[in-house]
Amino acid sequence: MLKFKIVEEIGTVKFINGNTATVILPKKNACEGCTMKMCKPRQQTMEIKALNPINALPGQKVIVIFKSNLYLKGSIIAYGIPAIALLVGAIAGKEVFSSFLGRYNPDFISAISGFIACFISVLFIKLCSLKISGNIKPVIKEIIE
Repeated sequence: MLKFKIVEEIGTVKFINGNTATVILPKKNACEGCTMKMCKPRQQTMEIKALNPINALPGQKVIVIFKSNLYLKGSIIAYGIPAIALLVGAIAGKEVFSSFLGRYNPDFISAISGFIACFISVLFIKLCSLKISGNIKPVIKEIIE
């Protein structure tokens, strides 16, 4: 079984909004190639939103953990499902829908149905991600100061 590491970073709590905290972290060189876009880069620091189960207060230094396996799962869902939906929609458009819409070009129907299926899958993923977003957010683990 693959083991994924937990990445720990030290940052400072900027402000609190309910059970979520905005944390300022020092920007690393690895941030330049990041494709997650969870952070808001700012000069030499970046801001992230993290769950705050230990009730850290603004100004406190904290350890924030990121679970790398959740990012991998999220990437697979975000890119894999729309790609499969595009293919399935295109095949269904060519084989099934073109027989009902015989006066139109089957390739055109295939393209349109593929894009519609892809769009619907992206909307579905977006709606589901709003419900489970708490499971993939960084979490404040410990207060240092």
